[in-house]
Amino acid sequence: MFGEILSIFVAFSWTVTALFAEVGSKRMGSLPFNAVRMTMSLICLALALWLTMGAPYPRYADGQTWLWLLLSGLVGYVIGDYCLMKGYIIIGSRFGQLFMTLSAPTAALLGRLFMGEQMKPMAIVGMVVTLSGIAMSVLAKDDDTGTHGENRNTAHIHLKLSRRGVFYAVMAGVCQGAGLVLSKIGLNYYDVSLAACGIDLAAVPSGALLPVPLRMSIPFASTMIRGIMGLCGFLLLLLIFSKDGIGQLRRSLGDRRAMRSAFLSMLFGPFIGVSLSLMATQYTSTGIAQTLFALTPVIIILPSVLLFHQKVTFREILGACISVAGASLFFI
Repeated sequence: MFGEILSIFVAFSWTVTALFAEVGSKRMGSLPFNAVRMTMSLICLALALWLTMGAPYPRYADGQTWLWLLLSGLVGYVIGDYCLMKGYIIIGSRFGQLFMTLSAPTAALLGRLFMGEQMKPMAIVGMVVTLSGIAMSVLAKDDDTGTHGENRNTAHIHLKLSRRGVFYAVMAGVCQGAGLVLSKIGLNYYDVSLAACGIDLAAVPSGALLPVPLRMSIPFASTMIRGIMGLCGFLLLLLIFSKDGIGQLRRSLGDRRAMRSAFLSMLFGPFIGVSLSLMATQYTSTGIAQTLFALTPVIIILPSVLLFHQKVTFREILGACISVAGASLFFI
């Protein structure tokens, strides 16, 4: 039950971070926003590890652990979060989170490819249902009257969102699923490293200021490794793709509303949300955790209406629910 409660909290946490990320990224730009958010996250993670592991860095992690978690940070944070923030800017957080349901089929396919995990027949059904739900939300039908000797009505299906925004959102969902698989591989290597050192996961690490079992600190340590790659990647992209990257970053630091959004997005996203999502998979099955994580596109609908005054149709709500249901089928 503890893992399920954590998973539901993660879904709400990602809803909050999505809403603040939309505000902050629109004011700062996606790269400065991610760089600022990741810096804040690493400071908080270092403090958390110092209190719970006795050192402000991931103790006991070997080279293989660092390699796979850095790869996870490159795919999930640098590429995935960059695309996600660009998607928020163009199509908004509500639709951005809808496309994040693509992480489930991506994780299933890559888990099969890299970890030999079996894909049940229900996963194929889940893929179709997920894509159907997304299509229902983002496609619209309009009627045109043509005259060719007689009047006739023809229905045309079109994408009601920016194609560029959809591209970024799809990439974000795919990278989220890929990053999850790479994180799982990294966590497995972390366990091997701890076992090789003869360290008990139920024990409190030497030098820790809080009596917290090592098992509860490992997700935060893993998130820090991913975050290090994230920060380095965002700073590098900022220097490459922005003519005045440093100046843009300095101006962003003077925007109080943007900085407040960045802090709250960090708090509920890279710090609490991501770390607790890794912790949840330790206390419940990956399938149950991922199913509950996927509730975010439904949860975010009401706040989007109240805060951003967005008009939401019944078709979009139904599409979001169908997409979430499809994501859950991957883990039945």
